[in-house]
Amino acid sequence: MYGALKPLLFRLPAETAHDLVTGLLALAQRVGVERAYAGHYCVADDRLAVEAFGQSFPNPVGVAAGFDKNAELPRALAGLGFGHVEVGAVTAHRQPGNPKPRLFRLREDDALVNRMGFNNDGADAVGERLHEQSLPDVPVGVNVGKSKVTPLDEAPADYRYTYEQVADAADYFVVNVSSPNTPGLRELQGRESLAAILDELQDAGAAPLLVKLSPDLHREAVADAVDLATELGLDGVVATNTTTDRPASLASPNAAETGGLSGRPIRERATDQVRFVAERTDLPVVGVGGVFTAEDAYEKIRAGASVVQLYTGLVYRGPGIAKDINEGLLDLLARDGFDSVSDAVGADL
Repeated sequence: MYGALKPLLFRLPAETAHDLVTGLLALAQRVGVERAYAGHYCVADDRLAVEAFGQSFPNPVGVAAGFDKNAELPRALAGLGFGHVEVGAVTAHRQPGNPKPRLFRLREDDALVNRMGFNNDGADAVGERLHEQSLPDVPVGVNVGKSKVTPLDEAPADYRYTYEQVADAADYFVVNVSSPNTPGLRELQGRESLAAILDELQDAGAAPLLVKLSPDLHREAVADAVDLATELGLDGVVATNTTTDRPASLASPNAAETGGLSGRPIRERATDQVRFVAERTDLPVVGVGGVFTAEDAYEKIRAGASVVQLYTGLVYRGPGIAKDINEGLLDLLARDGFDSVSDAVGADL
């Protein structure tokens, strides 16, 4: 069905198409239709189950932050077979985000460029929504970002406020200091600034707590951030966010748009960072970037990712992507003699 709808959706501006799709998913969730289609999309097999940062995942394939910014779709997305859903980024203040257009398809490259700017309903509204709805039986995480109006030196309190509004409803929390679309945000990846934010959140009781890193950091800065996460006793690292770099291989004219690049062109780079992080720490790693197929997910798992996430792949491959990846992972595990996904984590290290 998605094969027939995709050409129609791709005639619409990217953000318009996204709003249409998420609106349909929200409707499905409100009327409970997700329970009916879950039987088609969910792959139930104990070999896919993963334990990481204190959470039990029925399979390793999750939805990355950015798709469901306002926590409107957790059950609908779980019904599509995803083993976890990360909502947000959520900020302390409600934000309209950057001016439109701000989301662009690079169709020739199976990629997206976005400069959304953390558009979301704000921590109060998202926290209330999470508390009021029935959440799925898969982990639901909240990606926490800094409000655009908040000065960098007040960032720790800003992150803490957001956390406190969602604390009781979410299963894990991700500190986002790596989006390229909020001015100055990436400066918070420095050791001193990051430590101040993480200390504030730990003081508030945030756990499990993970940090999401940029693929554009130099290796020394990545190592410093990972070492800090280990020293502070964080629960995991997310690798990676989108990149401001533009590989020479890009064929789409939309490559000239400013913002963060995601999708197939960053697959290898993201996997390299997963491997680098996994070699430096025993903390679980969430692998993000260019996951379209079972082979893509398996590559990151073997490089050290306990679970993976995707967003752009969902746009290009449609609602059956989690099912396809999970069924493909079972074949790959059997081919290589692994009894489970957990046995394959870090096999290439």
